[in-house]
Amino acid sequence: MDTIIEKIRNAKWDSIAESMNRGGYAVIPSVLSEEECERLKDDYTNVAIYRKTVMMERYRFGLGEYQYFNYPLPDIIETIRTNIYSCLVPIANRWFAQLNIDTQFPTTHAELIQRCKDKGQDKATVLILKYGEGGFNTLHQDLYGDVYFPIQIVLMLSQHGQDFTGGEFVLTQQNPRAQSKATVLKPNKGDILIFTTNFKPEKGSKGYYRVNIKHGVSEVKTGNRYTLGIIFHDALS
Repeated sequence: MDTIIEKIRNAKWDSIAESMNRGGYAVIPSVLSEEECERLKDDYTNVAIYRKTVMMERYRFGLGEYQYFNYPLPDIIETIRTNIYSCLVPIANRWFAQLNIDTQFPTTHAELIQRCKDKGQDKATVLILKYGEGGFNTLHQDLYGDVYFPIQIVLMLSQHGQDFTGGEFVLTQQNPRAQSKATVLKPNKGDILIFTTNFKPEKGSKGYYRVNIKHGVSEVKTGNRYTLGIIFHDALS
């Protein structure tokens, strides 16, 4: 755990903030070891730690499945969520200030969770996703209630080009009065991909304005693709 915390705290946060401001995403490489990735993948069949399984095809979300963790979260996930949140708060607060949104986020994740509970949001939203051949995820935003944090992360548990092909991470930026912009990413196993939950500020000639961003996963061509998603706000009961 100490190694993970150190990698998060020692990441180049000035560069990460710049990347988030520019494109709505950033990558911290090689946070998880091979063994940690495999251990999280092995836990996919441990039904006792999950509260809900979703078959994506049933809800027209795509093709694949994911499982929401129950509280208490596994130690490694709680460690990552708590420590990286503190590093992301300055970015989130700066974005909201630039867009004149009258919300500022607390410095600790425990305080954010309390805000969620006060609004009836007390279900864990951390999830593990599995896509097989032909699997994909439609473009979407992960909003679960009135309280939300505008940044989330994905931990890659499988290696692109080795464990699976296809299955790229896709971001689409919907620019006002213009065509959408697509970004395609292929993070490596063990990387943390940071990205905006629903929007980011963009600087124009008259100040900052809001651009909406959705994310999804392109079709997996071969193999199995596992990822762990950490959304910092909880869901409604």
